[in-house]
Amino acid sequence: MTTVNEFDSNVADSARFLDAVRLSETDAADGYRAFTATTQYVPWPKAYGGDLVAQAVAAACATVEGKTVHSAHSYFLRPAEIGGDVRYEVEILRDGRGYATRHVRGLQGGKVIYTCYASFAAGVDGTEVPGAPLLGETTDAGLTGVPDPESLPSSAEALAGRDGADADYWSHGRSFEMRHVPDPIYLPGDRERLPRQAVWIKAFSELPEEQTVHDIALAYCCDYTILEPSLRALGASWSDDGLRTASLDHAMWFHRPARLDDWVLYSQESVNVGSSRGLNTGRFHDRKGTHLATVCQEGLLAQ
Repeated sequence: MTTVNEFDSNVADSARFLDAVRLSETDAADGYRAFTATTQYVPWPKAYGGDLVAQAVAAACATVEGKTVHSAHSYFLRPAEIGGDVRYEVEILRDGRGYATRHVRGLQGGKVIYTCYASFAAGVDGTEVPGAPLLGETTDAGLTGVPDPESLPSSAEALAGRDGADADYWSHGRSFEMRHVPDPIYLPGDRERLPRQAVWIKAFSELPEEQTVHDIALAYCCDYTILEPSLRALGASWSDDGLRTASLDHAMWFHRPARLDDWVLYSQESVNVGSSRGLNTGRFHDRKGTHLATVCQEGLLAQ
């Protein structure tokens, strides 16, 4: 097992994300390619689910040429060990002229802990009407009424005076700054039970230029807050005693190129809470209002 040290709480950068998606190719059978990656430190009993999503997308991307990821559909089957290597077996299902499909299995300790189907597209296929506006390309609907990120408190400011590994991690350890609208739910409070929120997200430090890195970054950070609208609807916070959460399944569609070392807005809504589960949707927009990606995820919510 690879040792993962706790982060320096005085340094906020994006090294943890870049370390999480660093792959090593390893031996595999015919029709497969295989990679290993290491889950990163979190101050809780199991690894962050976004590690698995991003690592699987990175592994799938490493097997495709001339196309970009446009969707990924995942199931989280077992908890991942923190600081442990995960083996990702990428089955090459199809390489067509316009689209390619991969099946990725994540294994740890000899057991499948995660599975993903990822699809890749070569680009515009010629079906658009010439000169017609594309839905989502030039709208600012996702930003209506949302304050600019510069006017909102940082995670560290929102947690000022709170000690402990969890507060340090929320403030500095996630590789991305997150600024909530309304206020974050890290700590208990008397809040209106609205099943929606928005989160401005930006990498703490500059990321490599390659677009694939930013696509993977989008997959990585989308899991941090997507269950929060359901928690808001329940009047819960991350610090509630006995709260148990887990990602169950996840779907993501990549519509347009994103840059995660600039601010993007993640607008989220809970569409169902019941049977100890919450189903949530999310949309990413850049500061111009361009719709970048869509997420749907269901998770366990129990006390």
